[in-house]
Amino acid sequence: MFKKVMSRKTISTLFLTLIILALALTGCGAQQPQPAATPTPANPNLILSTTTSTQDSGLLDVLIPAFEKKTGYKVKTVAVGTGAALANADKGDADVVLVHAPSSEKQYVDNKTLTNYNLVMHNDFIIVGPTSDPAKIKGMKTAVEAFTAIEKNKSVFLSRGDKSGTDTMEKGIWTKANIKPAGTWYQETGSGMGQTLTIASDKAAYTLTDRATYLANQKNLKLDILVQGETALLNIYHVAQVNPEKFPKVNADGAKAFVSFMLDPDTQKMIGEYGKDKYNQALFFADAGKKMEDLGK
Repeated sequence: MFKKVMSRKTISTLFLTLIILALALTGCGAQQPQPAATPTPANPNLILSTTTSTQDSGLLDVLIPAFEKKTGYKVKTVAVGTGAALANADKGDADVVLVHAPSSEKQYVDNKTLTNYNLVMHNDFIIVGPTSDPAKIKGMKTAVEAFTAIEKNKSVFLSRGDKSGTDTMEKGIWTKANIKPAGTWYQETGSGMGQTLTIASDKAAYTLTDRATYLANQKNLKLDILVQGETALLNIYHVAQVNPEKFPKVNADGAKAFVSFMLDPDTQKMIGEYGKDKYNQALFFADAGKKMEDLGK
């Protein structure tokens, strides 16, 4: 039988084809280039002095990891009342602040303790109390009207008494009502918002709270929202750097990065979406680029 013998040229072509195929298969298994890792900052440690409401509401549990992943900084959070947060800044014991007492913040901006000061978000204050509502404040239109009724009835009212943003708002309402609260019915906890709500629930007392902290803890509380919706009860947050010209040891680069992060559109979207999945409503409203006088309109 006749056998066809391959020519030298055919053998060479086949051999070359096998080599090309082998190289192609090897290339398919090659490791693909990985995205560059976030560079570690020269000084990666950043101290954030903020309010208990940003922590108790759970917002920082979302924002801080996102910031750290994006920038390489490691954040130490000091959650205290706004008064204490501002005092930390005024001693150079913080790099950046996130606070919610504009009337108190102004003096620290004016004396140049704070710089790069920006409106970042808001929610609102509400008056909560027991379902029995002994002072009959449910549905009242203003906080002044409600506080007046509480004082008249001598119902137990819990104040944080810690010079926080909430405490500053509460004291301002009493002043507008021309009342100097005193007596066994008016009690100060000296605690953060979450703890104050727990005590108020245990004592069937009234208190003023930010909406976010209340909603985050509502399932564990025997307290109802009784007064809400007044424009005067807006709870406004600003972010700012501690001024490196006044305190050279602060982490200026890290603080600037945090402020920029808070104002970034992606972060603002995270703020505006936070809480919708759990509470069917946003716990905060994103406000970067807005003016305070336009809030609530």
